[in-house]
Amino acid sequence: MPRFYCPQPLVQGATIALPAAVAHHARVVRLQPGAPLTLFNGEGGEWSAQLASLDKHGASAVLLAHAARESELPYAITLAQALPEAAKMDWIIEKAVELGVAAVQPLAAQRSVVKLSAERAEKRHAHWHGVIVAASEQSGRNRVTTLAPLARLHDWLGAPRAQTVLLSPRATQSLSQWAAATASCALALVVGPEGGLTLEEEQAVVVAGGLALSMGPRILRTETCALAALAMLAAHWGEV
Repeated sequence: MPRFYCPQPLVQGATIALPAAVAHHARVVRLQPGAPLTLFNGEGGEWSAQLASLDKHGASAVLLAHAARESELPYAITLAQALPEAAKMDWIIEKAVELGVAAVQPLAAQRSVVKLSAERAEKRHAHWHGVIVAASEQSGRNRVTTLAPLARLHDWLGAPRAQTVLLSPRATQSLSQWAAATASCALALVVGPEGGLTLEEEQAVVVAGGLALSMGPRILRTETCALAALAMLAAHWGEV
């Protein structure tokens, strides 16, 4: 059944206008009035609905019943990802949302290949939000991952946050070892760009209270590292 994100108040029995992007998708896949839909607004649970109208001007749906279904991890993980090449960032965000991250924090690091001006950063933020919405619709999540504005690593380190874990090949303890001996908790995973964080940047994370952990004896690419870490934490801490 098609699932769509509708960021608006949803009330049983109401007929609502669907967002333009949702109406466009419905036209592309040739949905017909009467087709069943699932809608969610990010505030919890999901709604069964029925497509009421669809034409070149827009679409509407009737809200039928609410189901308090959730698929969130029982521990909130923020992925603090230093900017890699653009297509890689899309991939990382998409898969991280599928794996359950609660928030994504893009970071500007010294070795980041991509350097974004304020205007370009704003455009990429809007694009990444679209990636998050699409991944939420596809993966069955009813909460939308928070996307923070791009920040410099050192600026982000100065803000209050959960337990920070720096994924580094220089670390002597592995994430797997640490997770096996630690109760599940909210945390921020810091991942470097292509080429990794510099030694000075890693030291800054540790000085700010971060714990440096490795992903094992092999060096992973930036687009592999966070996803492998999320899967590893789920294996140790569970999904429910």
